[in-house]
Amino acid sequence: MTRPFRFAVNMLTPGSAAEWREKCRRAESLGYDVILVPDHLGMPAPFPSLVAAAEATERPRLGTFVLNAGLWNPALLAREVATTDQLTGGRLELGLGAGYVKEEHDRAGLPFGSPRERVDHLEHTVDELTRLLGDPEHVPQPVRAPRPPLLLGGNGKRMLRLAARHADIAAFTGATTNDSGALELMSPALMEERMAVYHGFAAGRETPAELNYLVQIVSVCADRRAAVRKLGEKVKLTEDELLGHPALLVGSVKDIADQVRGHRERFGFTYFTVLEASMEAFAPVMEELRA
Repeated sequence: MTRPFRFAVNMLTPGSAAEWREKCRRAESLGYDVILVPDHLGMPAPFPSLVAAAEATERPRLGTFVLNAGLWNPALLAREVATTDQLTGGRLELGLGAGYVKEEHDRAGLPFGSPRERVDHLEHTVDELTRLLGDPEHVPQPVRAPRPPLLLGGNGKRMLRLAARHADIAAFTGATTNDSGALELMSPALMEERMAVYHGFAAGRETPAELNYLVQIVSVCADRRAAVRKLGEKVKLTEDELLGHPALLVGSVKDIADQVRGHRERFGFTYFTVLEASMEAFAPVMEELRA
């Protein structure tokens, strides 16, 4: 059976306690299923932000999107995860990734390492969290045994294998990291290839993972091609590739709803995350999709 859609907003901007509570209440009132917080220096600290979001809301799940495993010690992270799951009433979704921003590691005084080393550390972190949080004698205990739902994000072959083996939610950005560390969109055709690789690794799973996609731009407008043409000046994809890319949702509300349905059909994505700047623009699309 096809999974129902879920929609999340990734909150990027710090603010006062009152501003934060108001943003989270607004996300809930607009119908978002999940409120997410990233793990980047200069953005809100994930765990206290999620606890505050839980106090301001009743319904949405609350998640990290995604924690940079290289910034965390697994034992200390297990304590944070279990405590946050308790304080949010079991609403936590734990998102983890290998990290890709070298400058943040430099600022934190932590080694960045090679891609292999970063994925090694992520895999070690996943194994340790599973062991620690699954231990009935671990204090504190998470609300849900053996741990909160796990989201793993990435596109590389090892990351896809790791997500296929461990993740309850597999998250995709449809982008690769260039030599300077910046993200570049891959073509929809290449995305299909990466999804096929993931599904090959996940073929033996008893319960398929939920598939998440991070949308970069939501633009409600009358002329899709004109909007994409302007965006195309900054990327290496063709106009038609951009029109078919899940990172860019462009057009009328009905157009965008049709695009989301099409991405579910083509790629299998049922859980879509938008950035905070698109929170209001995407709300009518959610209504259209749920009608």
